[in-house]
Amino acid sequence: MNMNRQSTRLLSLDLLRGLIIVLMALDHASHFIAQQHSSGEYWGGPLPVYADALAFLTRLVTHLAAPGFFFLMGTGMILLIEARRKIGWSKWAITRYFLIRGALLIALKFLIVNRAWEWSPGGWDLQTYIGVLFALGGAMIIGSGLVWLKPSQLLALTVVLVVGLALLVPPSSQWGQIRSIAVNDVFNLLFIYPGGTLELWSNYPILPWLEFMTFGLVFGYWLIADSARAFKRALYLGAALLVLFIVVHGLNGFGNIRPRTGSTWIDFFNVVKYPPSIAFALLTMGINLIILTVFAKVSERAWRWLQPLAIFGQAPLFFYILHLFVYAALGHLLTPHGTSIAAMYPYWLLGLLILFPLTWWYGRFKRRQPVTSIWRFF
Repeated sequence: MNMNRQSTRLLSLDLLRGLIIVLMALDHASHFIAQQHSSGEYWGGPLPVYADALAFLTRLVTHLAAPGFFFLMGTGMILLIEARRKIGWSKWAITRYFLIRGALLIALKFLIVNRAWEWSPGGWDLQTYIGVLFALGGAMIIGSGLVWLKPSQLLALTVVLVVGLALLVPPSSQWGQIRSIAVNDVFNLLFIYPGGTLELWSNYPILPWLEFMTFGLVFGYWLIADSARAFKRALYLGAALLVLFIVVHGLNGFGNIRPRTGSTWIDFFNVVKYPPSIAFALLTMGINLIILTVFAKVSERAWRWLQPLAIFGQAPLFFYILHLFVYAALGHLLTPHGTSIAAMYPYWLLGLLILFPLTWWYGRFKRRQPVTSIWRFF
């Protein structure tokens, strides 16, 4: 496979997407196979307690997934605009595409994805669950209008979202109050606060995750203007975000949502994800940007070894929906009573082996379809 430098840099987006998809699958294997998934890192309620370092690290690395998905979705939206304009699509046709795909993501969440969660071997008590596809779809619908802003305006909006939403999160002492009224306040559950009741639970309200997508839009514009400079910025910015994470989390004040409960290294990296604290955003996006830069510099020889990640990354929605049912089935068939985190890893790899040829086939099928095909929405 002969690749020029430009194509390698753009394929780095697929590689990062593939990596975070694989890490996401690890997180969900913890739920379906080991039945030891973290209870979540919420702005209120008890922080999760981990049995050992492996259990914590298994959870920590999967934190890269959700911010990465929103960031890459934003970048992909700008690249799609560039490609569609070259073949004559109008502004309205592009906007309509984003509106339809955003609505499709939300529909798939409630019609199909929630059925997979309900099939959890360890049981599932939630009646209606607001998960990541809902927030991705909602962010794309909002983004259908934001994509036409200038990069400087989008960057300013990103900063406003990061700081403004951090100010909106109430003290953790109000957790019980919010949970008791949340089911009657659907707007908050859908747009601002995670939480709720067994009848309606939201992990992914739209606005707290929108900041990652708006920054992705900015990066998309940077890529189009000068890809080499964009990746250099990504490296420097990623390093700066990690330094800021150490400062913000070390000060243990604003930007953490809730203070640390101990002084171990696990306590230091145990950040609030629901909603994403500033510390969480700094840590995860800093790492994602550095990994993206590394992928942009891979040689052709290294690319051959990394190509499976790109195959996963080129059909993310197909993989996402299918992997939930695959791991749920493996859990029912092979580990109906759960297992240890360490013993879960071979089953995680087994699931990836099952999913790889299916994802490879679907990726090839999708690329053969015309840009107006319904399959392009998946």
